[in-house]
This record gives sequence, C-alpha cells and structure tokens, in this order.
Amino acid sequence: MSHRSGQEDPERYLFVDRAVVYNPATQADWTAKKLVWIPSERNGFEAASIREERGEEVLVELAENGKKATISKDDIQKMNPPKFSKVEDMAELTCLNEASVLHNLKDRYYSGLIYTYSGLFCVVINPYKNLPIYSENIIEMYRGKKRHEMPPHIYAISESAYRCMLQDREDQSILCTGESGAGKTENTKKVIQYLAHVASSHKGRKDHNIPQPESPKAFKLQGELERQLLQANPILESFGNAKTVKNDNSSRFGKFIRVNFDVTGYIVGANIETYLLEKSRAIRQAKDERTFHIFYRLLAGAGEHLRTDLLLEGFNNYRFMSNGNITIPGQQDKDNFQETLDAMHIMSFSHDEIVCMLKVVSAVLQFGNIVFKKERNTDQASMPENTVAQKLCHLLGMNVMEFTRAILTPRIKVGRDYVQKAQTKEQADFAVEALAKATYERLFRWLVHRINKALDRTKRQGASFIGILDIAGFEIFELNSFEQLCINYTNEKLQQLFNHTMFILEQEEYQREGIEWSFIDFGLDLQPCIDLIERPTNPPGILALLDEECWFPKATDKTFIDKVLQEQGTHTKFQRPRQLKDKADFCVIHYAGKVDYKADEWLMKNMDPLNDNVATLLHQSADKFVAELWKDDIQTFQRASFYDNVSGLHEAPVDRIVGLDQVAGMNETAFGAAYKTKKGMFRTVGQLYKEQLSKLMATLRNTNPNFVRCIIPNHEKRAGKLDPHLVLDQLRCNGVLEGIRICRQGFPNRIVFQEFRQRYEILTPNAIPKGFMDGKQACERMIKALELDGNLFRIGQSKIFFRAGVLAHLEEERDLKITDIIIYFQAVCRGYLARKAFAKKQQQLSALKVLQRNCAAYLKLRHWQWWRLFTKVKPLLQVTRQEEEMQAKDEELVKVKEKQTKVEGELVEMERKHQQLVEEKNILAEQLQAETELFAEAEEMRARLASKKQELEEILHDLESRLEEEEERNQGVQNEKKKMQSHIQDLEEQLDEEEGARQKLQLEKVTTEAKMKKFEEDILLLEDQNSKFLKEKKLLDDRINEMTTMLSEEEDKAKNLGKVKNKQEMMMVDLEERLKKEEKTRQELEKAKRKLEGETSDFQDQIVELQGQAEELKVLLGKKDDEQQMMVARGEDEVGQKNNALKQVRELQAQLSELQEDLESEKVSRSKAEKLKRDLSEELEALKTELEDTLDTTAAQQELRTKREQEVTELKKAIEEETKNHDAQIQEMRQRHSTALEELSENLEQAKRFKANLEKTKLSQESANKELASEVKGLQQAKAESEHKRKKLEAQLQEFMARVTEGERAKGELAERAHKLQAELDNVSAILEDSERKGIKMAKDVAGLDSQLQDTQELLQEETRQKLNLSSRIRQLEEEKNTLQEQQEEDEEARRNLEKQMLTVQAQLLESKKKLEDDVGTIEGLEETKKKLQKDFELASQRLEEKTVGFEKMEKTKTRLQQELDDLTVDLDHQRQIVSGLEKKQKKFDQMLAEEKSISARYAEERDRAEAEAREKETKALSMTRALDDALEAKEELERVNKQLRAEMEDLMSSKDDVGKNVHELEKSKRTLEQQLEEMKTQLEELEDELQGTEDAKLRLEVNMQAMKAQYERDLQGRDDQNEEKKRALVKQVREMEAELEDERKQRGLAVAAKKKLEMDLKDIEGHIEGANKARDEAIKQLRKLQAQMKDYQRELEDARASRDDIFAISKENEKKLKSLEAEIVQLHEDLAASERGRRHAEQERDELQDEISNSTSGKSALMDEKRRLEARIAQLEEELEEEQGNMELLNDRFRKTTMQVDTLTTELSAERSTGQKSENARQQLERQNKELRAKLGELEGSVKNRFKASIAALEAKIGQLEEQLEQEAKERAAANKTVRRTEKKLKEICMQVEDERRHADQFKEQVEKASSRMKQLKRQLEEAEEEATRANGSRRKLQRELDDATEASEGLSREVHTLKNRLRRGGPISFSSSRPGRRPLQVEGTSLDLLSDEELENKTTDTNANETPAPQPE
Repeated sequence: MSHRSGQEDPERYLFVDRAVVYNPATQADWTAKKLVWIPSERNGFEAASIREERGEEVLVELAENGKKATISKDDIQKMNPPKFSKVEDMAELTCLNEASVLHNLKDRYYSGLIYTYSGLFCVVINPYKNLPIYSENIIEMYRGKKRHEMPPHIYAISESAYRCMLQDREDQSILCTGESGAGKTENTKKVIQYLAHVASSHKGRKDHNIPQPESPKAFKLQGELERQLLQANPILESFGNAKTVKNDNSSRFGKFIRVNFDVTGYIVGANIETYLLEKSRAIRQAKDERTFHIFYRLLAGAGEHLRTDLLLEGFNNYRFMSNGNITIPGQQDKDNFQETLDAMHIMSFSHDEIVCMLKVVSAVLQFGNIVFKKERNTDQASMPENTVAQKLCHLLGMNVMEFTRAILTPRIKVGRDYVQKAQTKEQADFAVEALAKATYERLFRWLVHRINKALDRTKRQGASFIGILDIAGFEIFELNSFEQLCINYTNEKLQQLFNHTMFILEQEEYQREGIEWSFIDFGLDLQPCIDLIERPTNPPGILALLDEECWFPKATDKTFIDKVLQEQGTHTKFQRPRQLKDKADFCVIHYAGKVDYKADEWLMKNMDPLNDNVATLLHQSADKFVAELWKDDIQTFQRASFYDNVSGLHEAPVDRIVGLDQVAGMNETAFGAAYKTKKGMFRTVGQLYKEQLSKLMATLRNTNPNFVRCIIPNHEKRAGKLDPHLVLDQLRCNGVLEGIRICRQGFPNRIVFQEFRQRYEILTPNAIPKGFMDGKQACERMIKALELDGNLFRIGQSKIFFRAGVLAHLEEERDLKITDIIIYFQAVCRGYLARKAFAKKQQQLSALKVLQRNCAAYLKLRHWQWWRLFTKVKPLLQVTRQEEEMQAKDEELVKVKEKQTKVEGELVEMERKHQQLVEEKNILAEQLQAETELFAEAEEMRARLASKKQELEEILHDLESRLEEEEERNQGVQNEKKKMQSHIQDLEEQLDEEEGARQKLQLEKVTTEAKMKKFEEDILLLEDQNSKFLKEKKLLDDRINEMTTMLSEEEDKAKNLGKVKNKQEMMMVDLEERLKKEEKTRQELEKAKRKLEGETSDFQDQIVELQGQAEELKVLLGKKDDEQQMMVARGEDEVGQKNNALKQVRELQAQLSELQEDLESEKVSRSKAEKLKRDLSEELEALKTELEDTLDTTAAQQELRTKREQEVTELKKAIEEETKNHDAQIQEMRQRHSTALEELSENLEQAKRFKANLEKTKLSQESANKELASEVKGLQQAKAESEHKRKKLEAQLQEFMARVTEGERAKGELAERAHKLQAELDNVSAILEDSERKGIKMAKDVAGLDSQLQDTQELLQEETRQKLNLSSRIRQLEEEKNTLQEQQEEDEEARRNLEKQMLTVQAQLLESKKKLEDDVGTIEGLEETKKKLQKDFELASQRLEEKTVGFEKMEKTKTRLQQELDDLTVDLDHQRQIVSGLEKKQKKFDQMLAEEKSISARYAEERDRAEAEAREKETKALSMTRALDDALEAKEELERVNKQLRAEMEDLMSSKDDVGKNVHELEKSKRTLEQQLEEMKTQLEELEDELQGTEDAKLRLEVNMQAMKAQYERDLQGRDDQNEEKKRALVKQVREMEAELEDERKQRGLAVAAKKKLEMDLKDIEGHIEGANKARDEAIKQLRKLQAQMKDYQRELEDARASRDDIFAISKENEKKLKSLEAEIVQLHEDLAASERGRRHAEQERDELQDEISNSTSGKSALMDEKRRLEARIAQLEEELEEEQGNMELLNDRFRKTTMQVDTLTTELSAERSTGQKSENARQQLERQNKELRAKLGELEGSVKNRFKASIAALEAKIGQLEEQLEQEAKERAAANKTVRRTEKKLKEICMQVEDERRHADQFKEQVEKASSRMKQLKRQLEEAEEEATRANGSRRKLQRELDDATEASEGLSREVHTLKNRLRRGGPISFSSSRPGRRPLQVEGTSLDLLSDEELENKTTDTNANETPAPQPE
C-alpha cells in the first residue's frame, strides 16, 4: 500500500460532498420503490424494490436491469435512506447489516475515501495507488484536532492516541490487523511518521530555545532519534518481508513497536518486539513468490570485493531460491540494497556487524546447496562432494570434518553414554533445512535486538508509550494448518480485548452515572473458543493436547486428532469432520466463521527439532558473531538427543525429541533479560507463542487500545476495483460487524444537565419554576413535561442518556418551536413598523393640506390692491417697531435671567464639587490607612511562609530518611530475590536429573517394546505355519466333498437367488411406502412448525404489549410518587407562605394608615374635581341641546346613522352566526377526532407492517419540508440580522451623540480633578509600588516553595511506584516458585501414572493375544456388519446434512423473526410517540380555541369602543358644522359692512370739498375701521383654521373608521382563513387516517390508491397555494403603486439633486442585487436543466420497461415541485428586496434628521464653550480657596500622625506576641504530624502484612482446591480403570462362552460329517450341503437358513437327522 503526495487536491480524498448525498430526488426514489438489498453472486448484494409478498417469499425487481425474482424473506436485508450514504461512522447507520456496511465502504472507496470509522474501529481499504493525503500539510491539519472534528484518517487515530497519552497519562496502543497486502505495514509507517513529526524532541528543543553547548554530540543524537525510528522499518522490511501472490512487500512476521515519550510528550526511545517469523520461507517458496528481500538485494547489489568475501554465486545456483530471480515491478533490488545499508549506517551499525550479518545470509543460502546421497547397500546418507560444506564452514567459522560428522553420524546420549548413529538421506536433508531456518531466525532476532539497542539510548524510562501492533488478521483458507491456528487464536484474543474495551468504556460510564443497566460482558462471548484452544486442563485444549502428544515418542498426527476428538468432541465451538472422505481433520467455530484445520506435521511444527551436534559446533565457532548467535544453547545440549531410535523420516516423525527452548529463547548476555526463558523445561513452539501472546495481551490490557482494520479490495492489485465477497469475508474476520453491534446497544447519545436544560427548556416553558433549581430536578421535570417513554432515556448523576434517534426528534421539536416564536416576533415588529409609517404618512398629508391652503390664499390675495398696500404700509408703522423693540428688550431680559440662573446653577455645582473633593480626600485617607494595614498583613504572611518553609524542610528531611529506609528494604528484597533465584536453579537441576531419568525410562520402554514386537512376530509366524497345515488338511477333505456336492450346490444357489430377489423387491416396496409416509409426516411437522411459529410471534406480541403496559404502570406509579412529594413540598411552601402572609398583614396595616391620609387629601382634591365636573356637565348639556337642535334639522344624517347601526347589527349577527357555526364545527371535529382516535387504538395492531412504508414516505416528505423550512429560516434569519444591525447602528448613533455631550461635560470636570489629584496620586502610587514590590517578592518565594513541594511529591510518587513494582515482582517470583513446585509434583505423578499405564498395557497385551486367538473366526462376520454399518452411517450422515440445512434455515428464519420483532418494538415505540404527539396537538388545539375565543371577544370590545368613538366624533362634527355656519354668516355680515364702508369711503373721496375739514376725523375713523378690520380678519382666520381643523378631524375620523373596518374585516377574514385551514388540516388528517385504516384492512395491495389520494390532496393544496400566491401578487402590486405615489410626494418635497443622487445609489444597489438574483436564477435554471437532462437520460435507458416510465414521471413531478418551490423562493426574495428598499429610505430620512441634530448640537456646543470660559474663571477662584484648605489639611494630618504613632507601636508589640504564639503552635503541629506519619507507616506495614496473609490464605485455598480436584480426577481415573477392567473381564467371559459354543458346534458338525460319510457309503439321499463352520447358507428341506448362528444350525441338523434316520428309502 504505497502512498505519496501528488499534485491533486487532497481534500477530495478526505471530505464527502454532502450536496450530492442530500438529494431530495434520490430520497423520493428510495421511498417510492421500497428499496432493499438482496444477495448477488457477482456484486455480493444488489438493490431491488419489493413488488409483492407471497408468504415466506417475496417478489422483487432489480433496480439495475428491472429483472424480477422471487427470494426468501430471510435473505432480504433493509436499505438505509440516501442521507446515510458515505457516512463517516458506520455505527450511525439506521439499518445495520452486511449489505449496508459493504455498500457504504464501496461508495466511499469509489469516491477515493479509503478511511471509514466503524464504532471504535477505523477501517482502511488498500487503494493500490498513490494518494496525496500523507504530506506535512495534512499532518498539520490533523494536529491538535479531535477525532470528530476531522474526516477519518490514520492521522486522526494517531492524534487521539497521542493526546490521550499526554492528557490522561495513560499508555496507548494502535492495533493494525488484516490480510497480507491489506496495508498494515504502510499504516504503521504512517503512524510512526506522524508521531515523529508531532513529538520530535529536537524540534521541541529548538522551539524552546534551550541549547546545550556542553554536549553537542548528545544534542545531535537526540535530533537523530526520530530519523532512526523511521529508518528501522527499511531494515526490518528487507530481512522480514517478501513478495507473495497477494502483496509485493508482505510482512512475514508480526511486530509490536513501542515508542516511548517523556513527560513533555517528546520521543525518548523505542522498542520493537516480533512474533511468528515465517522462517520456512527461507528454504522453500510457492510458485511466483520470493524468499526474503535481503537474499535478492545482496545478490543484486553486492560489489566484487563483497562477492568474493561472502562466496556469492548466481541466482539460479541456490536451491533455497526455488523460483530463481523474480523481480518486483517498479523496484530495483540493487538500489534497495544500498538503501538498506544506508539505513544500517544511520542506525549506527558498524562495518564489521554488517559484514557478519551478510555472511550469515550467504551461509543460509549455502545450506540449501549441500547434496546428500543414499548408499547402495544401506539407507545411510553420504556427502559425495564437500565443496559447499567447506564454503559454509568458512562463512560460519566451523571445522568441515566435524560438521559433516555431526550431520551424517550425530552423537546421541543413551543413558549416560554417547552413541554415534548413522542418518538416512531424508534425515540429513531435514537436519540441514532445520539448521538453515534456525540460523536465519536467530539472525533476525539479533537484528531486532540490535535495532532496539540503537533506539533505546536513554538511561531513564519514558513516562508513557504508544505501542503499534502490526500483525496478521484472521485467515480462513480451504485447509488451514498450525500457523493459521496460532494467527486465529491471536485474533480471537484481540477481538476479546476489543469487546472488553467497548463494554468497559460504555458500561463503566453507566455505572459511574448510577444508571439502571444490566451488566453485559461482551468479552465472554469469545471465551469458549479461547478455552478450546488454550485451556490447560479439565478438559485440556488443542494446544495443551498437542504439547502432551509431543511427550510421547510413538505419538503421531492421527493419535493427536483422536485425542482432540475424544476430549473436545462435545465442545460447542468444536465440530468433527462430517464425512469420512473429508480432507479436514476437525473444525473450530471462531467468531469470524467456521475454520477447517488439517493436522499434518503439527507435532513436528510444534517441537521444531534441531541437530544439537551442529548447534554445539556453531556455538564454538571461530566467528564471534556466529558464536554469539548460538551462545545460549550450550547449557541444555547434554539433555537433548536428536532423532533417537528413528527408523525413517516419514515413518515416525514424532520420535524426534525436541531441540528444546534454545530455539526460541535468547540469553541475557546476547539479548537482554527480555528473552530469558525457564531452563530445564520441555518448551514447544505452542507454549512459547502462548507465553509471548499472554505478555502482549497484558501489555495491551494496560494500554488504551485504538483499532485499525486493513482490508484488501482485490487480489489483482488493481486500483478502483473492489471484490464484494472478498471484502465481506474480511469484514467478518476483522470483527467489524461485531464491533458495530456492541457499539449500538445501550444509550449512545448523552448530554449534560445544564446543556440539556439550556437547549430544550424552550419545549417546556412552564415546567421549571422561577428561581434556583438543581439541574437533575430540572431535567426530570422537563422529561415529565415532554412525556417521553421511560425506555428511551436514563437520568444519571451529571448527564442524561438517550437511545439512538431520541435527540434528533427533540431537535426537530425545538426547531419547530423556535420558528413559531421568530414568526410571531417578526409579525409584531412588522406591525409596529407599519403603524409608524402610517402615522408619518398621515402627518405628511395634513402638512401638505396646510401648505396647499396657504398657497391658495396667497394666490388669491397677491393681485388685490389693498393687500399690496397693506404689505407695503405695515413695515412703515411705528407701532410694529415698538412692539419689536419691546420684544427685543424682553428677549434681552430673558437672556440676562437665564445667565443669572446659569451662574447660580454653576455656583451650586462648584459647591457640590467642593464637597465631593473633600469626601474624596477623606476616602483617600481611609485607603492609605487600609494600605498600611495590608502591609502589616503582608509582613505577617511573610513570617508564616518562612515557618512553612521550615516545616517543608523538615518534611524533606523525613522523606530523605524514609528513602534511605526504602533503599535498605530494597537491598533486602534483592538479597531475597537472589536466594530465590539460587533456589530456582537448584529446582531446575533437580528437574534436569528427573528428565534424564525419564529419558532413560523412555529408552528402556523403547527396548522392551522392540522385544515385545519380536516376540509377537515369532508368535505370528508359528500361528501362520499352524494355520497353513490345517488349511492343507481341510483342502484335501473339501476336494473329496466338492466333486460330489457341485450339482446340488448350483441348484440350491439358483433357488436361493430367486428367493432373495423376491425378498429384496418386497423390501424395496416397503421402503418406498415408508419413505412416502415419512415425507407426509415431515410436511405435517413443517405445517405444525409454521403454526407454532405464528403462535410464538403472537405470544411475543402479547408479551411486548404486556411489558409496555407494565412499563406504563411503572411510569404512573413514579408519577404518583412524584405528585406525593410535590404535595409534601406544597405543604411546606404553604407554611412558609403563611408566615410571609402574616408579615405582609403587618406591612399592609402600616400601608393602610398611610393610605387613609392619602385618602383625605384625595377627598379634598375630589371635591374640587366635582366642581369642575359640574361646570363641564353644564357646558355639555348646553352642547347637547344644540346638538338636538341640529339633529332635528339634519334628517340625512339620521338616515346615515340608522344605516350604520343596521350595518353594525348585521355584522354582529353575522359574527354570532359564524361563532356558532365555528363552535359546532369544532365540536363535530372533536367528536370525529375522538372516534378516529378510538378506531386508531383498535386498529393499531393491524397497522404495524404497512405503517413502516408510510412512515418512510412521510419521513422523506418531512425531510423535504425541513429543507424548505431551513431555507425559509435562513432567509428570515438574514432579514432579522439586517434589521438587528440597522437598529444597532441607530442605537450606536444615539449613544455616540449622548457620549459626545457627556464627554464635553466630563472633560471640564476631569481637567479640574486631574490637577487636584495628581499630587495625592503620586504619593499613593509610590506607596503602592513599594507594597507591590514586596508582594511580588513574596509571590516568587511562594512559587519556589510550591515547585519544591511538587518536586518532592513527584519523588515520593516515583518511590511508591518503584516500591509497588518491587512488591509485585516478589509476588510474581513467589507465584513462579509455587507453579514450579506444582509442575514438579505433576511430573512425578505423571511418571507414576506412566509406570502404572505401562503395567496395564502389558497386561492388556497378554489379554489381547488371547483375544486374537479367539477372534480369528468372528472377524469375517464383523467385516460384513461393518460394511452394513458404514452404509447406515452414510445414510445417517446424509440425513444429518439435510437436518443441518433445515436447522440453518430455521436459524435464518429465527434471526429474521428476531429482526422483525425488534422492528415491531421500534414501530410500537414510534406509534406511542405519535399518539402522545397527537394528544399534545389536541391540547394545543384546545388552547388555540380558547385563544381564538378571547381574541374574538377582544375584537368585539374594540368594535364597540370604535362605534362609541365614532358617535362622539359625529356629534363633534355636527357641532363644528353649526359653528362653521355661524361663522360664515358672521363673515357675510362683515363683508356686507365692509362693502358699506367702502361705499362711504368712495363718497368721502368724491366729496373733495369737505376734505380739509374732516381729515382728522376721517383718519380716526379710518384707524378704528382698520383695527376693526384686522380684528375681523383675525377672527376670520381663526374660524377658517377651526373649520379646517374640523374638516381634517372629520377626514381623519372617516379614514380611521374605514381603516378600522378594513382591519376588522381583514382580521375576521384571516381568522376565518386560519380556522378553515385548521379545519381542512384536521379533516385531511382524519381522512388520511381513515384512508390508512382502510388501506391496512385491505392489506398492501391498496397502497397505490392511498398514494393517489395523497397526490390529489397535494394537487388541491398546490391549487390553494397558487390562488394565495396570485392574491399576494395583487396585494404586492397595490403596495408597489402606493409606494410609487409616496416616492412621488417625497420627490416633490425634497431637493432635486439629493433625490437624484439617492435614487441613483438605490438603483445601483438594486441592480447589483438583481444581478445576483439573476445569477442565482440562472444557476437554478442550469441545475434544473441538468436534472432534466438526467431525467431524459433515464427515460432513454428505461424506455423498454413500463414500470420505470412511471418512476421517471414521478421524478418529473418531483422536479416540477422543486421548480415551483424555487419560483416561490424568487418571489419571496423580491419581496424582501422591496422591503429592504423601504428600509433604506427610512434610514435616509433618519440620516437627515441626525444631520439636523448635529447642527443644533454644534450651536449648543458653542454656547457651552462660552459658559465654559466663565466656569474657568470661577474654577480659578475655587482653586485659590482649595490651596488654603490644603494648607489647613496638612496641619490637621500632622497632628493626626502624631496621635496614631503611639497606637501603631502598641499594635506592633501585640503582633510580635501573636507571632511567637503562632511559632509555638506550628512546632506542636509539626510534632503531631510526625507522630501521625509514624502511625501511618505502621498502619501501612500492618495492612501490607494483612494483605500478604490474605494472599497466602488465597494461595493455600487454591492449592487445596487444586489438590482436591486432582484427587477427584485420580478417583475418576481409578473408577474408569476399574470399569474398563470389569468390561475386559466381561468381554473375556463372553469370548470364552463363544469359544465353548464354537467347539461344541464343530464337534456336532464333525458328527454330521461322519454320518454323511456313512450314508454316502451306503448310498442314501443328501439333504444339505456344508462347507466351513460358522454362518453359511444352508438348505434344509426347502427352507433357507441364511446368516444363522452355530447353535441354531445344530438344532436344525439334529432335527433333520431325527426326521431322516428312522425311514431309510429303498433303492
């Protein structure tokens, strides 16, 4: 699996395109077709739609090609909705099955997404190409991120492991498993690459700028550590990897890389452990495969000098390279060899080490070239040519002669002497191959140890580590061997670890939170299979039995299989071979499936034998490197003998005694303590692997594991191809499905109480009372209010837990609630804005009318001469000027008064400021005093800290003393350990002696057996001779008889055959009849079974219902308990309320007295008001009388009034009728609703199955609705945000203006304060700085002490850890000692048992000889019976197979029924939720009804008020019209008088003669007239204004009346529409429910009709929506017209340029928005076109099939719906655009207003400045006063200081005394602490002793139990032996009896022969023919005696003789 960074975008290989996933068309398609998965041979699973159900079978139509097929229900798997496609975590899938998991992985793989989470797993599929997702940028992207924040990746797993290690201080492990070629090694490389990048120590040091100049070498090495860690892989790959058929770079070993980190998270070292190296690859390979890479690289890359040194040859010259030179595509072995050498240099390998290693590699190849030949006369092997041996010995530093002798004639220890034994050719070949394998394995182990030594350079141990396990995954081949068993056993253990981890993580949290949870240990699921493999006794497992068989020299693979079948035959996870012809020997049922194992050469593989003579030579090699490799074997050579008593390799391969533990273990000198093994023990490969695995599992259990499952997509190494069956097998093997199953059980969703309350309190607004409440109680109340089912949640201590899907439902509810609230809020805001705009428009209209009236008046008067004269004369009059002067003076006076008031105010302010300054001065003095007190406290703190320091130093001394004590103890423990080790060595020596004795016994046993064999062979020869003589004698007798009996025999045979034929035909007929009967009975049984299954399903349904009822009752009980508690709480609250009420009564009495006083004052004011009221009432009556007069005159107005009253009454009647109809309809609806609910409750049980499909359709529609709603919400939110921003800007502007004014005011005040406070602040700051310095010093001291304390604590913790480790080590040693003793005892017992068994075997041999003599005659009969039994067995096996097939079918049906049951339970829960939701809706509906009634009542009241106001306004209007008429009459009169006066004036002017006389009088009269005229004019103007006002008021009233009426009608219409919509919705719901019920009654066949109805309803709704849209468009048009008119009016009023600029700006913005909208529309059109293209393409493809055409039409309708939705969206956007324009205009108006305000503010500012200058003068005066006051203050302070000095001194003395007391107390406390520590030490020691005693007691108990179990076992064995003895005696007696019977029969037959001879001599008739005694066909008087016993024959013959003798026939 090779990955390199490319030029492509890495994000497409990491992130999923969600736009493609959330496609509503695919969702609709999925719901319409009822898509499911069906099994397919080609694709694993295929999508198909269900067409028809036929009982147990289903008719489906394939989605790909439209073919129809019938499939069993058990084979169908559910499909997930499209929104789950390419999901990142497969645990989130709703339908979890093999098909869904495979489909998700396939989709992601084809999209380039190779990583997928699966619960705790990360599944990786090999892409077989380079992906750009492993660069440093990607590493940085994942660095510091949580797992859920980023897409799945191996870096995310590494990051989470690294972060967990740092945060939790817990060791981590990453487990990579999978088949060969799946990418395990590559992923481990990526993990190491990530860790090296993230946790590189040299980088960290560079970043922290901490150079180390003293040790540059160390710094360089530290920098190289990560590089070396990365370079370890190429070396291991070249020596441990090889090319296989599946993989070009396959790891042929497992490895566990342990990367150590320090406390700060930097890498400080690493360690590598390896498992199961495939060493057999070094000597032979399969076709098209290579051996390890190093061989090819060495031969290809070695130079000439190196070739000569290593004696290298060509590729084809080596036998061990089976296939010659096979190259790997894309790789050069020569370059790779150079890379390997470079890596070795980086790992600091010396040149000598590298050459020595390569020598060993060359030697391994040379081993294969040694040729042995078989000598002519004997089987002994010989070596004709020893040139290869010379080369080999030169490379390995051995003597050639000794080597050849060791191979051909090795020395064997027989007793105490050594004997040379010749070897055969096969044995010699085997020995050479074994040596080659062992040499290469040792070289590999040395290499791993050397790499570890290079990586782990640090002396101190790392704080924590991350382990990376790269090991082979589960393997299931056709036939599996010992290696596969080991690998599968490992994977069983790893899967158990995973299950255990899952259950620990999940269920520990449940336990921590105190949730009711039945504790499940998922790890126990795999325990039976693990026990089957690894269990040591009772009964022993497969590995234990294999080890046991290895002890016995005569044991073979067959004996091992027999033993396994005997011991484990009844195990649940074990299966015997089904047929005799099966290739497999046994079958084990693993978690991943059944695995067939073939046990060929298992004993040899387990023992792994080795030639010890050659091993000694290798140990004594002249080459130090080779000698070091074989160093550990010398101690155990004298015990091991190779190929003892072996006659041939293939005859008895198990006779070879093992080369013991030296093959696997390594000594401390060469490999460190990690490889040290127990000496003196017979160690097999199985045992060693078991120990290694147990260590690994212990390490993994102590870590937090992270799981990575690698999967190979195909065996062709092709990118982009995925073989479904191959992937499915690997998913099962990797336990992916198992992991997801565990993850989904329980409560996956959890949320903290506070977050739950904060998020979902909106759903339960009145559930939680105001004030503080505990989070848990609040959540409980909320849950009660939400009415959730008790099974769906659990409440813990800090969190609330939910089952899957519940939080999603709550989120949906919350979204709906928020949308309702926001819609209501928007409606209120819009109403407010609309009212405001309307008021503004009204004001503008009235202003326009005033302007028009004034303009009209001016236009009338401007050409009138008098008006011109008036306008010219008026400015010249002095009266006006005097008035203006008076006004000016008055204004000056007012200004002077204002200035005076201002000055007074400023004076008052200055006095107030002076007082403030005095107060501030006092405050500062107090602060100074507080600072001095604080200083004193700081001094006290310093003293305390000093005392604390002393205490800590004392503690440190104590700790040091304790450390010394601990070290002494440690030394004592080490001494004890040495003693124990010496004791163990003694025990091992004893064991050696015991084993020597055992081997002697074995040799003796072998010799005795050989003797026994010889004796048996002699006996057999004698018996054969005896039988030959007897046969010859019998043959002579028979020949005499045969010639006479031939004819009769032939006739008898013919007759017998005819009869046998008839009998067989009869038997055949009978058997056929029986078969038919059995088939009938079987059919009946199947019918009964189906009935029973139906009944069981019914019973299960009933049980589920009963359980539900029980749970409901429990919930009710809980509710009752809660209510009871509530009542108690209420009682307590009422008591509190009573006390509060008494308090309130007292307060109210006090208030009453005050209120009485207020009442008296109110009475006085009331009397005054009554007087006013009387006056007003009199005026009112006068007005009424006038009104009545006017009413009499105006009949038209009365008619209008009556009409209006009639209209109002009609409206009232209509409203009452509508309310009655509405109430009636509501009651009918309620009745219908209740009936529908009853019917629903009755038919809910029947509606379950069909409901699921409808639910799916509903879900799809809901999802579409949700998407629409989300879009609407988005738009609304955007709009709300824009409004919010606008408001914010306005508020900010206002705040800014306010701040400007405040700032100006504050500026002056601050300037004054600044000057005053500067000096005081300087003094205070100086004091503060001193105190701060002291405080900082104290803080530093404290920090230093804290750091010292932490260091000491860390030291303490490390010491305690070391102590605990030592104690645990001691315990382990003690346990090992005990186990050794037990093993010794068991060995002794086994030896005794063997001796006993030998004696019993000898006795049995003697008995068996006797039996053999007896059983010679009965063998032939037994063979015939055996044949029959075989036939019966075959028939039985066939039946068994049939039964197993039927059983599997039953299992499938069972699983399917279980799944259906789960689905039904889920449906039931869902139905309950729906019912609760309907009830809630009912409640909401009732609330809405009540609200509607209240609203209608309110509107009625408003209407009444409006009518009353209208009447009042009408009366006022009538009175005003009367006044207007009067004013008009007065005006007419005045005009008439004016005309008269004009006439008089003209007369006067005409009479010029009298002018001079009466000028003065005329002027007077003129003035008076002018005054009168002006007065009249003013009156006229006032009257006109009043008239205009009345007209305006009348107009306003009329407009208001019309608006109110229109509003009322609109509201009524809106309410009616809403009611009608609700009514329609309810009716529709009822209809839908009825339709659903009918459909469910008519079953699924009528689903289509229901769908059509729904479509019709949808069309109706669409029609309604279109009508509403049209109405809305018309309203929008009217609104636009009004807006256009408004804009025209504004343009007339505003300046032309400003309006033009504004319009241009707005138009530009609109154009931009329009362009963006047009772009969106174009994009949408493009999307629409693309979807239409897709639709056309689908139609072209599916023209042939009619069903697909219907589907495409449905798709078209869906697209049309989408198009309409988009058009509606566009219209909505246009509306919002218009609203935004209106908002912009309003903002422009506001901006103008603000500019006006700014101007006014500037004028005010100038005025303020002038006042500021005056205040400055005043301030200077005050400063002078302030200086004087300061001088006084200084004098006062001096006097105060003198007073305080004495008191401070006294206080200091007191403080000193207190400090002394404190020191004494601290000393006493320290002493007390010491005593406490001592007691604690003693207590701990006592506790340790107690624990040790307990452990000893437990050990003794265990020993006693073991002994008792051993005794029981021995007793059982004794009893079994006794039973066997009794059986043997019984069988012996039987045989004796049979022998006696046979002798009697033979005597009888001899008699008969004698009589027959006599008869023949006489010439009598022959009645029967006889041959041998026993079971023979006899013919006696026409009867057939076939298969009769000897006794019956005797009886028959005697009878015939008796019948024949008395009547001899005459001749």
